[in-house]
Amino acid sequence: MLRLENPVQPYAWGSLTAIPALLGRPPTGVPQAELWLGAHPSAPSQVVGDAGLDAVIARAPQALLGERLVARFGPTLPFLLKVLAASQPLSLQAHPSLAQAKEGFEREEGAGVARTAAHRNYRDTNHKPELICALGRFHALCGFRRLADSVKLFRALGKPLAERLEQDGLRATFQQVVTLPPADQRALAFATAEACARRPAPGFEAECAWAVRLSRQYPGDVGVVGALLLNLVTLEDGDALYLPAGNLHAYLEGVGVEVMANSDNVLRGGLTPKHVDVKELLKVLDFGDGPARVLRPSGSPEAVYETPAPEFRLSRLDVAGPVELARRGPELLLVMRGALEVSCGEEVLDLDQGESLFVGADEGPLKLFGEGLLFRATAGAA
Repeated sequence: MLRLENPVQPYAWGSLTAIPALLGRPPTGVPQAELWLGAHPSAPSQVVGDAGLDAVIARAPQALLGERLVARFGPTLPFLLKVLAASQPLSLQAHPSLAQAKEGFEREEGAGVARTAAHRNYRDTNHKPELICALGRFHALCGFRRLADSVKLFRALGKPLAERLEQDGLRATFQQVVTLPPADQRALAFATAEACARRPAPGFEAECAWAVRLSRQYPGDVGVVGALLLNLVTLEDGDALYLPAGNLHAYLEGVGVEVMANSDNVLRGGLTPKHVDVKELLKVLDFGDGPARVLRPSGSPEAVYETPAPEFRLSRLDVAGPVELARRGPELLLVMRGALEVSCGEEVLDLDQGESLFVGADEGPLKLFGEGLLFRATAGAA
């Protein structure tokens, strides 16, 4: 078992207090957006008393990852675990499929685009399916709302987009909106936000309120219009969303535990000061419409969030007494609340809130003692 120290990403949308509170540290006055646990080369966890987790795994991949995972994903940990703390909305974004990521990465490599360049879209060759599990109330936009409902919303706002949606459908309408000349985009964004503020669409008051808030943060950004085409989802504690390739989404506010394939490929469509590549985003988007599916875990004492992703599986354990965990290969353990004792063979480690471990595939059964909330990330079943 390897105790970890984990890097924090200070993105501007991050909370000032949530991650410091988890780690038992005073706020610094700088936003702290994401706590990364894993072996992504851009920000690996540090093994206490040793090197980065990526380097430690590289020294003995077969032992630490297991032969099955190395054969399937290569000599790297296939999943990345995060604590995400958003006090402001994130960008409107989607992630590529595996084939799209490989093609895009090779294309940008061939063009000589530096992997650290701000305008780089594909920083690795992997896809990025992800799962976000809410810690308390969490607001998000997730996937295109049912077309008929979006028509109803825009008709109530008095916008001509309702007719275009009916005639041309989601794909053509969205593509037209995000490729308008900049001046026309700004005019449409301001007019839409003004209509939302003046006369919120009946039944869509919350969506209109978020559109007004987004417009204040990003005035003139046509992503405000795009946001009104998506499902607004409010997750309660323990609820989760699974986001496959092509799902257009934006996390709006809240704290959650997130697990994903080990990738940092993001294609943005607005609501951000970062690089936006609409042409590339349109290549990867899934324009299927319908309600977002909220996941709830099943099983006890280990409650599992089931997804089709082969790279990861997330579970949560409300520990109150001894629990034995069947091994599933390499794993990351994070204590979100309370204090736990973790034993593996003759080794015993105490974990307090905010502390974490990496457990290699070559280690034996795990036993938990104490009281607390633990999140466990392992590889998927496939």
